[in-house]
Amino acid sequence: MEQKTKINAEDGKQELMITREFDLPLELLFKAYVEPEIVEQWMSNPHSTTKVLKLESKKHGSYQFETTDAQGNKYGFNGVIHEFNPNRKITRTFEMENTPFGVQLEVYEFEKLTDDTSKLNMHVIYESVAQRNQVLQLPFAKGINMAHNRIQEIVSKSK
Repeated sequence: MEQKTKINAEDGKQELMITREFDLPLELLFKAYVEPEIVEQWMSNPHSTTKVLKLESKKHGSYQFETTDAQGNKYGFNGVIHEFNPNRKITRTFEMENTPFGVQLEVYEFEKLTDDTSKLNMHVIYESVAQRNQVLQLPFAKGINMAHNRIQEIVSKSK
């Protein structure tokens, strides 16, 4: 089955461009990234549970999430929100704690396609080409596609 989330990783670059179209109005797609209850739902899956410890959806806000896997191992990740433009754009840092991966910069742009459809454009910049390539060795594409499928499923139910 073809994945709906598209990842463009050009050779020799330390960035990724990720795009996904949703059958969701723009406002609902944006809400999925800024409301803790919704974030917890789509970031959790049959193999792990995610708790939002902090989510300040505003310029100069910060966030902190914790994921617990089926074996009880905990993984933390956090960042700072540098730009927050409701229903348009979020620019933030992302750091996974206790991993060799450095801090990355993420730019999320939300685009209205029709009254009932929208698109998410993500620009992710890593510290190095090597770091980006290391992330791509993980089941990254499968994981982000799964998360986006869950956003579609969960938020559709709340329409």
